[in-house]
Order: sequence, then structure tokens, then C-alpha cells
Amino acid sequence: MRLINFRNGNGHVNIGAVTDDGVINLTEAGLPDRIDALLAGGHAAWAQATAAVSNGKASLKLSSLTLLPPVLNPSKAIAVGLNYVDHAAESPYKDAPKYPVLFQRFPSSWVAHDQPLVKPKVSDDFDYEGEVAVIIGKPGRYISKEDALSYVAGYSIFNDGSIRDYQFKSHQWMMGKNFDATASFGPVFVSADELPAGAVGLQLQTRLNGEILQDANTRDMIFDVATVVSVCSEVFELQPGDIIISGTPAGVGFARKPPIFMKQGDVVEVEVEGLGVLRNAVVNE
Repeated sequence: MRLINFRNGNGHVNIGAVTDDGVINLTEAGLPDRIDALLAGGHAAWAQATAAVSNGKASLKLSSLTLLPPVLNPSKAIAVGLNYVDHAAESPYKDAPKYPVLFQRFPSSWVAHDQPLVKPKVSDDFDYEGEVAVIIGKPGRYISKEDALSYVAGYSIFNDGSIRDYQFKSHQWMMGKNFDATASFGPVFVSADELPAGAVGLQLQTRLNGEILQDANTRDMIFDVATVVSVCSEVFELQPGDIIISGTPAGVGFARKPPIFMKQGDVVEVEVEGLGVLRNAVVNE
């Protein structure tokens, strides 16, 4: 299934199923009002959604809807740093990590598809990072790598926008990764059964004003999805709706000579095979 969170004409959040014929309003068919709640409902809620899609009629046009991020209130959003060898090589750290580099992102730091990214007034070093977002579907702790993919409900796209000068002020990346409205998430939640296991082999491309700046494949991750899910679950219990932002390949702006940073008026697009295109314009704070 391909699902979206959107606002209806009354401003309420609804779940939509994206089909070839348009969007089916699943909330009107008796489903919850957001994908978070659908995931929390487990197998029973998922079966109900599947039936509603099979029996439903598309009455909405995707292009007419105000989209929201695919998960609205995750208990955790964990990002993976330096997860492609070529990106590690272009970074100040140079060497590929032996253990996943993890940091947190807060929901206040991201916006939805077609909503503006906000370049903060305190920095001009606003960078893009196209990534695949992994969305957890059931609770689990101490998950083995062999079982890890059974805990993944689906995938989406994430632009892990970074304020580089703040990121490199210290050894901790939290500040540079959590300015309000500097990242984006969406547009669609794609269930895991529609993609290769572990989202392996998907082409990922980031474009700034139409120019291709990142062009890579998810098969080149250092730590694959199963590994990262397993490692995260050693520390805390993963919950339905948790997000793991799986890392970006080479081609980021700060590593270029001269550097390329996002500015007001720019349009950035992240396209991932099977997941679609996440598009955002950039505005000044």
C-alpha cells in the first residue's frame, strides 16, 4: 500500500490510500485519522486498511491535497550518519565507521512535501541530504538482524537538512541537525511488501534547482536496514511509527569545491526509486 496523511477541507487529518485512480479516503471508511494510529493498531488495523483499499473508490486527486509527514508523532526518530563509504570519505572524518553513527532528530525539525524549508538567519551553511526513511511497524527490543526486517512496516523519503557550521561546532551533531523546519519527510508511506527486502537496490537522487548533486544506490549502505534496526533495538524498545533515517551518499554541499548550500528561492528534490519524489522550496527565516 501507498499511504498519505493529509488535511481535509475541514482541517482534520485523514489517511489516504494512493492508487492509480486517485486517493481513497480511508478515515471516512472507518480507519484511524493518521498513519501513526494505523501502525499502532497492528495486524488487525492493517487488515482493515487492506480491505478498505480493495473495496474503496478513489474520490480525491493527490495533487489537490495538503500533505503531512507520513508519521506525525513518532516516539523516536534516529538518523544514521556516514552510512555510505563515499560520503564518509568526503566528510571531515574520512574513514568509514565500524559502528553506526546515530543521532536524534525532533519532529519540529522537519516539514512535509511541498512545505518550505526554512534557512535559519544565523547561518548560510544550509545543506541537503537525500535519504531513505525506515518506519517501524511493531514493538521490539533486542531484535536479531535475521528478524529485523519483520519489524519494518514501510519506507519513505527524508531530506536530512543540516546547518553545517552548527553541526561541526562540537563532536555532537544535535544542534546542526535540529533547527526548526530544516528537513523534510514524505510524501508517501510505502509498505515494505512493495519494495525489495530492506529497500536494497533503490536508486537515490538529490537535485537542487534541477541539477543532480547526489546519485547513488541504497545497496551501497555500510550498515543495511536490518543491521541498523537491530543495533537501535539494543538501546531502546522500538515502537510502531518510530523512524530510522538511514543515511546519505556522497555529493553533499559542504564537501563540494566551492561548497553549494541551499538559499531562498531554491527548490530541492529527493527522488528514490519506488518511493517517489520529495520536493521543497527554500525560504529565509
